[in-house]
Amino acid sequence: MNKKDIANIKKQFKLDNELLNIREIFNVYVQKESGDIYHHVSQPFQLLDRESQELFLVNFKKVLTGQLDSKLFNLKFSQDVEDSTQATLFEGLRSDTTEDWKEHMLQIVEKMYANTVYDFDTVVTFISGHYQKATRKRDLESGEGGNDEVYSSKFILCSLNKTNQPKKNLVFDYIEKEFKANSDVDPIINLTQPLTGFLFPAFNDNTADVNHILYSAGKVNQPDGSFIEDVLNCEDIITAAEDKDCFELIVSNVIGDKVDSKVISNIYEEIGKIVQENDEDDEEEMESPILDYRDVEKILTVSGVEDVDTEKVINAFQTVVDDEKHEFKASSLVPKTIKINTEMASIALSPKDLKNIKYITFNGKRCLLLEIDEDVSLEGFQLETATFQ
Repeated sequence: MNKKDIANIKKQFKLDNELLNIREIFNVYVQKESGDIYHHVSQPFQLLDRESQELFLVNFKKVLTGQLDSKLFNLKFSQDVEDSTQATLFEGLRSDTTEDWKEHMLQIVEKMYANTVYDFDTVVTFISGHYQKATRKRDLESGEGGNDEVYSSKFILCSLNKTNQPKKNLVFDYIEKEFKANSDVDPIINLTQPLTGFLFPAFNDNTADVNHILYSAGKVNQPDGSFIEDVLNCEDIITAAEDKDCFELIVSNVIGDKVDSKVISNIYEEIGKIVQENDEDDEEEMESPILDYRDVEKILTVSGVEDVDTEKVINAFQTVVDDEKHEFKASSLVPKTIKINTEMASIALSPKDLKNIKYITFNGKRCLLLEIDEDVSLEGFQLETATFQ
């Protein structure tokens, strides 16, 4: 799934939406430490009161929130896996009765807690639904289009949520007119911060792809490898942060440990241009352009790196990622900010401003020289300009 596919289905999670019909919701309450199921219940989503529906819809949107390859990951199912989750989910999609639906989802819950222990109670929520998307926008003059013709697919979404025990508070009882400790002991389900979740099947260009699943990590750049392999039975992934680290190691391997800040700035600027041009040319798809070793060689050459050749770049790929055919997503390589940390001070600036930084030696002392266009104020005082010869 690309950014547009995710955005399209995410925005449908709202009340009274005819394009998204949540048929069934299945909640499973699991006890801490033991992993035993304390209670489970499946019911039509529409039988929930509207306030509960709204709370769950917020939760489902949270599962679909985040940057691709950082928080959300397109996973490919591993093949030849016994009792695979792919097969279980597929059968769940085809279930005609509530009992069949529950049986398949409980098989997944069993996998989720087979090797994982939490020190708090958790709730696993599954929904089965029907997602529709208009094939084209409605023409205002002819009135054709819109919901007259739609793409239609079934889906399953899962969310794992933590429960919190209510804190003891002092309350005022209006009826008895007295102060007393609250007696509420019901666990609170945290629906705003899912621990993990997934959407099956993945959607690519409005087509359901049962060979892939969209996985949601609990924290940015911290996917759960055990969950991916043992629960979802999917292939390993590389996060955007890991991909960026590999790219930086390859660049360092080609140009050496020491480099001018302007060259680094040029590299990020060239990659930024590629991303921007792709967004303008391919706005509908919203796919990040891919960079192979040939693209990296070209970027380094244009950026002012000397003595770059194909063999040197290929060797760097083989040394760092052990695969000269490895490809990088361009959007994963450009940081929003670059931090320069020293014992005296820390500086954060955008990649394009790196060219304004110089690392120099002055009077035998190492200095960072930052070129700026405006006057500098310090605690309300304007600093006096000194001229060095």
